Formats: sequence, structure tokens, C-alpha cells
Amino acid sequence: MTNSGRISQSAFDGSRLRVILLLDLYEGAQQQFLDAYEHMRNQVASVPGHLSDQLCQSIENPSQWLITSEWESAPPFLAWVNSEEHVETVRPMHSCVRDTRSMRYSILRETTPNAPLTPKAAKAGMQVAARVGDGVARHALTFTVKPGSESKVAEILAGYTSPEAQVDDTTRLRRTSLFMHGNRVVRAVEVEGDLLVALRHVARQPEVRAVEEAINPYLEQDRDLSDPDSARVFFTRAALPAVHHVVSGEKAPAGLRRHALYYPAKEGRGMDLARLLAHQDEAAADDPGSPVYGSTVFQRDDIVVRLVDLTSELDADPMSSLGLKGSGKAAELERFLDGAAIGVEGSLETDRNINRLLSHADMMPVTDRSSARS
Repeated sequence: MTNSGRISQSAFDGSRLRVILLLDLYEGAQQQFLDAYEHMRNQVASVPGHLSDQLCQSIENPSQWLITSEWESAPPFLAWVNSEEHVETVRPMHSCVRDTRSMRYSILRETTPNAPLTPKAAKAGMQVAARVGDGVARHALTFTVKPGSESKVAEILAGYTSPEAQVDDTTRLRRTSLFMHGNRVVRAVEVEGDLLVALRHVARQPEVRAVEEAINPYLEQDRDLSDPDSARVFFTRAALPAVHHVVSGEKAPAGLRRHALYYPAKEGRGMDLARLLAHQDEAAADDPGSPVYGSTVFQRDDIVVRLVDLTSELDADPMSSLGLKGSGKAAELERFLDGAAIGVEGSLETDRNINRLLSHADMMPVTDRSSARS
């Protein structure tokens, strides 16, 4: 992992992860919540990569609770929290909880009373260096629509009125990029400030509620956004977390071109594929000649989407655009990629198949909206 200071987010630094879940319970739901928590903690205790968890109750407001957990690293936690098993495990908690807030932190320093903090101990399972951020949180949602409805859905999603960008004094919607690959929709957002506050703000806007209602008949997974449980399950399943973000240290050139590339992974290899692309984009950020100015890798299960900002046309340097620059990288991707799912057969180490992969992976842009500061 490079220490260039360009990486503002990564799930692949190998450090232990601290997850904090803040909960506000309904009055009288404490015992029901405790029963649900006992069930959940028995399930999560057997999840690979889970180290420990604690349940805490506020000494100031008994309705406020806190769950903290520690994980060997971010990847096993992300695999768990984005799984169907997790969706079902936490479902009994929904009727107990008025509001939740989840935060994830890699562990950078640690002090314990009985273990001297030697240089070697300080590095064990720790993030090596503080990352340099840009104050922007990145997240994406993905869902599928009924085959045959793609053009109608694209029309609806491209035509809505943008909500007010300024959420409050500290939170602002910076950019929304929406793409489609076949019947799969990916909506990526960039938020300055508090991501959760911004997402809730957007969900309340009349223009957004109208477009969400308009696409409901075309969704493959039914949802009822007026039902909190239905909405929660839908957005949990649709979450496509950003697992890595990197941007060049140089000033952004004019005319950057934004593309989204879809990489369906072989079963169980999504995280490996995302890690490969993340490492490749780190190298690109250190290469002044690379056309990749910035990149965000999103991953959930076997769905991997890479959002790239390029200084040239996508097909001007196919290997760099795909994140495959360097000897043997195409063959390495081949180990993880479900090539048949996007129409690529045989070895990727041919120009013909690289160009075919680029053509199939390139997602159709629907809308890309940036907000200007007032």
C-alpha cells in the first residue's frame, strides 16, 4: 500500500476495523431489542474475521444504545454486512429501533496498560499511516429492472429535477453519477460532510420521491418506500460500498471524462477482483503518464464497479482504462472475472479480447450532475 498521501479511502490496508453502531430505541422496546441482540451476536460470533463486540447503554438516556465490534480487517466485515444472512439476522431489530447510524474506522494507534507499545506491536494489525482525505464521502446503490424496461427507466432517471445541493451548514451534495449496464442501474454519489444526513435529505425531496415512485413498477425487487421495513431492506440490499478511492496529487486537468466500468466476478471472488483494481489504480496515481486521474472502486458480493475519471478517451489506452497496466495483470484479472457474463471468451491477453472486455464493461451513462458552490 502506497503512502503517497493520495489515497483517501481503502478497505485493503490490512488494519483491524472498529465498527460503531448507534441506536435509538422505541420506548418499551428494550427487552425485545436485547432478545434480538442475543440472536444476532450468536450469529456474528461465528463469522470469519469477527474478533469481538460490545453492547452498551447510555448512562444519560436509556433509549440510546451502542454496539461496537472489532474485525481482523475491513473485507470480512464488508462481506458479512452486505450478505443476505446479515439482512435476515438484523431484521428482528427493525421493530425495536427508531434510528440507527453506522460508522467504520480502521485502527491507527492503540494503547493497552499491560502491553508495552513497541514499534513492532504498534504496527501489528494497524493502519500504517494516516490517509489524506478530501472531505468527501462516496457511496453507490445498485439494483436491477425488468428486462425490456431499460430505456423507460433510463428516461425517468435522466429527467428528474435535481434536489437542493446544500443540505445544511456542513453537508452538501457534490455529484451524482448514474449509469446502466443491461438492466442493472448504478447510482454513485459524492457528498461533502455527512453522508447519512445527505441521503436522508435526498430521500425526503418531492422530486426524488416522484422519480422513485415512477420506477417502482419496473424494479425486479418489489419495494414499498412508505413502509420503513421494506425501504430498509431494499436499500440494504442495494448498497454498493466504496472500498477504495484514489486520486492523483496533481491539479485536476480540464476536460476529465467520467466512465463507469462493470466487472462481474466469479462466485466468491468479488473482493479479490476489487483489491486487484485498487492496487492497479494506486500505481496509476503515481504514474504521471497514466490517463487515470482518479478512481473509486465499489464492490458488493460478486458485483464490482469502477468509476474512473480519465484525461483521454476510454479506448485511447484500453489497458490503463481497464486497470490492467503492467505485465501479467490481464491474466490476473482473468482468474477473478466471470468473462462469460460480459461476453468475453478465452484469454484476456489478446488485443481483441481486451477491446471486447472494454466494450462490454463500459456502462451506459444516464446522468452526471455536479453542484456548483453558491
